Amino acid sequence: MKFIPTKLEGCFILEPTVILDERGYFMESFNEQTFQKGIGQSVHFVQDNQSYSSKGVLRGLHYQCGEHAQAKLVRVLQGEVLDVAVDIRPDSPTYGQYESVVLSGENQRQFFVPRGFAHGFLVLSNTATFFYKCDNFYHKESEGGVLFSDPNIGIDWGFPLREMIVSEKDKLQPLLENAIKVW
Repeated sequence: MKFIPTKLEGCFILEPTVILDERGYFMESFNEQTFQKGIGQSVHFVQDNQSYSSKGVLRGLHYQCGEHAQAKLVRVLQGEVLDVAVDIRPDSPTYGQYESVVLSGENQRQFFVPRGFAHGFLVLSNTATFFYKCDNFYHKESEGGVLFSDPNIGIDWGFPLREMIVSEKDKLQPLLENAIKVW
């Protein structure tokens, strides 16, 4: 497994070793020891989630606050998405900046998003099956969000806004400057 640091401290793109032969492929998608060594910290995942969406569906930008904050290890089992993490740590030198990466069933890349980041993704293929691990349990009362089109963040989704399929909840998220503080 190759761990690629990003401009956002703590976020990593993971590229697994894929062994191909005439039967198909094999890869180790997660190994706790390799993962912790690769990111340089101890993270213990407690919950797995999966979603299925069609082209143009945008989910995010979401996070959880306080003691219920979550780190996520995300990947795509089928299809292709643009995955985005936004640094919402108030004291961070990269506060308000984002990192994006294309994840697909074909490239097998994963993206580690630590606590203190808002997260979202946009489906680029006809459909996509999105899978992620969380290091803390979901807690509805601790939900937070940032508007996916916040002009101060300036995420380049590479997709026409008028063609995006966004939930009413996500359309009503606040700008980062008005969002619930993470800590």
